[in-house]
Amino acid sequence: MKSLVRVAVRVEGVVQGVGFRPFVHSLASRFGLAGRVGNDTGGVFIDAEGAESAVAGFLSALRHDAPRLADIQRVTVTEQRPRGGDDFTIVASESAGPRNALVSSDSATCAACLAELRDPTDRRYRYPFLNCTDCGPRFTIVRDVPYDRPNTTMAGFSMCDECAEEYHDPRDRRFHAQPVCCPRCGPSVRLVDNDRAELSGDPIRRAADLLRDGRVLAVKGLGGYHLAAAADSDAATAALRRRKHREDKPFAVMVPTLRVAQRLCEVDAEAQRLLTGHRRPIVLLDRRDDTDSVAAAVAPDNRQLGLMLPYTPLHHLLTELTGPIVLTSGNVSDEPIAFGEDDALDRLGGIADAFLTHDRAIHVRTDDSVVRPWRGRPLLLRRSRGYAPEPLSLPWVFPRPVLACGAEQKNTFCLAKDSYAFCSQHIGDLENYQTLKSFTESIEHFRGLFDIEPVAVAHDLHPDYLSTRYASQLRGVELVGVQHHHAHIAACLADNSVAGPTIGVAFDGTGYGTDGTIWGGEFLLATLAGFERAGHLEPVPLPGGQAAIRQPWRMAASYLDSYRDLPLELLPVVRRNERQWRQVVSMARNGVNAPLTSSVGRLFDAVAAVLDIRDTVNYEGQAAIELEQHADPKELGSYPLLIGDGEPIRVCGARLVRAVVDDLLSGTGTEVVAARFHNTLAQAITSVCTTLGERTGVRTVALSGGVFCNTLLLDRAVDALVAEGMTVLTHSRVPCNDGGISFGQAAVVGALDREWGCLPWQ
Repeated sequence: MKSLVRVAVRVEGVVQGVGFRPFVHSLASRFGLAGRVGNDTGGVFIDAEGAESAVAGFLSALRHDAPRLADIQRVTVTEQRPRGGDDFTIVASESAGPRNALVSSDSATCAACLAELRDPTDRRYRYPFLNCTDCGPRFTIVRDVPYDRPNTTMAGFSMCDECAEEYHDPRDRRFHAQPVCCPRCGPSVRLVDNDRAELSGDPIRRAADLLRDGRVLAVKGLGGYHLAAAADSDAATAALRRRKHREDKPFAVMVPTLRVAQRLCEVDAEAQRLLTGHRRPIVLLDRRDDTDSVAAAVAPDNRQLGLMLPYTPLHHLLTELTGPIVLTSGNVSDEPIAFGEDDALDRLGGIADAFLTHDRAIHVRTDDSVVRPWRGRPLLLRRSRGYAPEPLSLPWVFPRPVLACGAEQKNTFCLAKDSYAFCSQHIGDLENYQTLKSFTESIEHFRGLFDIEPVAVAHDLHPDYLSTRYASQLRGVELVGVQHHHAHIAACLADNSVAGPTIGVAFDGTGYGTDGTIWGGEFLLATLAGFERAGHLEPVPLPGGQAAIRQPWRMAASYLDSYRDLPLELLPVVRRNERQWRQVVSMARNGVNAPLTSSVGRLFDAVAAVLDIRDTVNYEGQAAIELEQHADPKELGSYPLLIGDGEPIRVCGARLVRAVVDDLLSGTGTEVVAARFHNTLAQAITSVCTTLGERTGVRTVALSGGVFCNTLLLDRAVDALVAEGMTVLTHSRVPCNDGGISFGQAAVVGALDREWGCLPWQ
């Protein structure tokens, strides 16, 4: 008789709400084991008993054959005394004890559910809320852990007999699928007008008719309401843009199939993986030259489109009837996305002609994620639905729980404990009450969900950021100020599980410097725990402060004032703004409302204005985005650049602007000039990093900050640095823009707590 072995197994990670318990049950049956499996606040617990070889096979398969949505972080096995048993059962969840369970992100409709959706003989045919253990809502409906139906917004929907039978059948793929439902027992969809009167007929078919007729609709998704319009309708998309007060910023487009996406844009293997994967972000792709089936108002003067495929059954049903539709956040201007029905009807009533809504509540508002394929991997621009709140694991332990409050723009926050960092969904710009309320409420939700009571709280150095003010009002915690650009570089280091040292290149629009000026073109010698400012772009005045950020021509005036021999009257940017030009130049010269800035973002603004691309902006980064798209990617030329050899090293941006003007006045095309500007900036990065590497022996470079969302600059810089023998770190798990700041702040506090404070080049 074979000897029995019994083990107690603890599985941690994203293992709740992903079909892990039925998977374990099936696995145990396959290996002939007795025991039990259940959820608790720490993850999944297993008691397994059987022949030694069977238990060994079970443990191996447990790690390697897990469900597709599972993310196993840790498996702990403890031998126990055998006690005999005949069967393997799924037991009731345990809600006591420390909360270490990880919550899954929302997942797009799986192929099996999609087949049911389209099968006229299936009882869930055309049912907008079908799901199973492999797909459906997770984070957006979870109120508490463990992840069981009573702790979700599905609690009010009692399963019918057929759904209950599936739920309790270990052989069924809906075995313990918490949101399981059908038309008899689950949520229902309805179409209402602005007066909240329900419209007759099939809600989805009627909504599709309205969209085809050129109407604007509000559609309730997983994490909030979207505003929808037919993507090929000039009138509908222009009306949506006008009503939403969104002048130029591109709209996202949902397409019904991958084939339609391929007709609109260039889709390589990585883009296809992103479009069809379970996360379903918005994917920024280059438009095809041979298509004009998208209205001009969708993405004005933009060579790219943000495409996404349907990720809920409702979206599949709708787009199968309409074709491509604009699907943009349900808000006005910079407000947070609406996610409650009353709130949506109040706030979006002046925009939408009708509302396609339903009665499954959303517990956490969550915007769509945005990615850009780059060199075979995703470059995250916004990490939200489909990614949050999945943890970012690190090779180090946080000695004490940390809350990092993030930046003012593109805000996220981060809670960290043990070896996990939980970055929030995209919160947005903290500039109004609604967004601040979303920020504070989401922090409380995360604290409860992951049982984290922060002891240290990290914040930006800027005293007027609302995230900083929030931190300052907390009691009983240690406040840790983290410089903005150090947080960028720390985020890149932690993203790559590297502690440093590194030469950090932090290029962005605005960050509060330790000297009280506005930084944004920084070369830092850094570790996670500390930094030195080893180089930067030569500071110039920011005439008018915030006005200069909204009006890039002011930065052109500031930079051009360094060269008073220029025939400025020949430049269209000067002629267009001549009524204010002298006043702005005087403001810059006298330092009146003209703080100094070393921002590379503002350098991009100046060049965009000089090249007649953009005098004023309607959304953050618009001038830089359009300058990148204007550049000829085949042009490899560059300009001489003045780089000082002192400490810190200074890069003369004014010299670069002068070279741009000289080239322009000589008759060179603006596409070529824009490309040469990018190439020169990449050479400046390489030159400074090489010099610092020679001085310090550091051969690793970390690139971070919103400027590196520009893949033309990123490509040029990475190639040049690698050619010089440098190791280059870029982002892949969090955005390089301010959406990654909170992750960097948390990483800094963790490193300081681990006493990694010494800088190795000193």
